[in-house]
Amino acid sequence: MSTIVLGVTGSIAAYKAADLTSKLVKLGHTVHVVMTKDATEFITPLTLQVLSKNPVTTSIHDEKQSWHPGHIQLADNADLLVVAPATANIIAKFANGIADNPLSAIHLATLAPLLIAPAMNGKMWQHPATQANTETLKARGAEFIGPEDGLLACGYEGAGRLQEVDDIVAKIQQMLGEA
Repeated sequence: MSTIVLGVTGSIAAYKAADLTSKLVKLGHTVHVVMTKDATEFITPLTLQVLSKNPVTTSIHDEKQSWHPGHIQLADNADLLVVAPATANIIAKFANGIADNPLSAIHLATLAPLLIAPAMNGKMWQHPATQANTETLKARGAEFIGPEDGLLACGYEGAGRLQEVDDIVAKIQQMLGEA
């Protein structure tokens, strides 16, 4: 099966990464979770470490096991980079080549295909900057799934909900040629 690097960012939908990780592992994939600092406020690295059966990367400064930078090794070994949930912040960093955390550094260093599942306030999703960043990434070959319309954690209704986990899994399988 495939090696998937799963990026988790600071959205209330980060808790759904546990279900996504579990389902991918049950399908036989090797899953390496990379969390932004903000994501750790919504779900613990330990939860995702237990479900993935692999260490979770949260900081470039934690990489002291070997001379070879762990984030570069993850980038090299990835068959697919998935970011679910993806905030407007990480989409902007990816679009502008900013590598100030392990996830954005892996994005710059990998040749693997990229799947982004946005989750954010609807106004943030519809903002011209976010839309421009999304189009930039699409032009570079990134694929997007969602966001869905619905009731958002902020109390608004509209676009911004993380796509259903089963839909993300199906898209991953399709991108890996397993569907």
